[in-house]
Amino acid sequence: KEDDESDNDSESEKSSELPDGVIVVTMPRLSDTMEEGTVASWLKKEGDKVEEGDILAEIETDKATMEFESFNEGTLLYVGLKEGETAKVDSLLAIIGPEGTDVSDVAKNFDSGSSAKKSEEKTGKAAEKKETSKAEAPKKEEKNSTEKKEEKSSKPVTKSNNERIFISPLAKKMAEDKDININQVQGSGENGRIVKADIENFVPPTQTASAAKFVASGEEDFDEKPNSQMRKAIAKSLTKSKFSAPHYYLSVEFDMDNSMAFRAQFNSVPDVKISFNDMIVKACALALKQHPQVNSQWFDDKMRLNNHVHIGVAVAVEDGLVVPVVKFANEQSLPQIGASVRDYAGRAKTKKLTPDEMSGSTFTVSNLGMFGIDTFTSIINQPNSAILSVGAIVQKPVVKDGKIVVGNTMKLSLACDHRTVDGATGAQFLQTLKGFIENPVTMLM
Repeated sequence: KEDDESDNDSESEKSSELPDGVIVVTMPRLSDTMEEGTVASWLKKEGDKVEEGDILAEIETDKATMEFESFNEGTLLYVGLKEGETAKVDSLLAIIGPEGTDVSDVAKNFDSGSSAKKSEEKTGKAAEKKETSKAEAPKKEEKNSTEKKEEKSSKPVTKSNNERIFISPLAKKMAEDKDININQVQGSGENGRIVKADIENFVPPTQTASAAKFVASGEEDFDEKPNSQMRKAIAKSLTKSKFSAPHYYLSVEFDMDNSMAFRAQFNSVPDVKISFNDMIVKACALALKQHPQVNSQWFDDKMRLNNHVHIGVAVAVEDGLVVPVVKFANEQSLPQIGASVRDYAGRAKTKKLTPDEMSGSTFTVSNLGMFGIDTFTSIINQPNSAILSVGAIVQKPVVKDGKIVVGNTMKLSLACDHRTVDGATGAQFLQTLKGFIENPVTMLM
């Protein structure tokens, strides 16, 4: 409200030549990041009486739709923007004044008036800068005079070999404060006088001679390796993602005791083997069905909310990284997901994956836990809206039922595209994921 009042005050000053009682109301800045606003609806129309505190309109900002109240009273004489129209902050929004006042010229000349004010401000700043430069000149002269005075006031001092040296009082005091032997200082002033700068730049001889000079044993050496097409493609896609998608990260830590017990029991069945990564892929697939916003994709003119769940699983290969896709992962069983991922990983290392097997993902999982990495963040695999980074399971002290016991935890980090996934949406997804991971039997229900 204070910002709005100051905006209106400045508008009143700018409009000092307006007809008596006429007030120009401009598009207010209703948030710190707001650059333009849209009129969602007018609660007053031209000709209506306006009292101080009345709501003039609802303004849609970059964060929310907010009510904009009048800080003046009169008649709404002119509306500068229709409902649904957008304008930058400080653009003409409305004109309020005495009933019957002709403000057509005011509305017509508003932009030119603003430009004139900006021109005056610019001229004023230039003049202020010029005055500042003039003011600085005596200071420089004063500084030079001080330095000359310092040199002239130098007093002779006797060296240890009875040779006289000259040193300024300021330099002498600085040398005493820093415990510097002036016999070791080479003066740079007139007739070898020691001045302030000599003390400031003095380096004791013992510091310069403490180490022997290094001599390299050979020449610089390096190997060059041409970039593969895969490496070029990775560089292009990840650079585009990092600099076009506004990333933010949500980090959590899950209790893995139940998951470890569940996996051990599951793998006790003959010919069945699942990994923790398989469990995470399954849990993500089920959670995404409950949070379609995280399973979305961003395009310039639309947002796509996917009803199907295709999870990309990042696989490291010699030339870089490939992301085979487990399609309809929410409908597959844990053993089926495990078999698919092992098959993709094996064929990825021999470059036998088809383009169709690496396309169409709606979400991605990247796991570095097997390399001992506790926590990390990943770059979103566009056009996905999010990617989950999975760390290692770590045994450490945890608090359970008010007691410190040995537990097993795993840290995960969700990178989200803020254009499609807001913070609360990402947090809710992680809460659902936590339920499946910490109570894995629910994935079978």
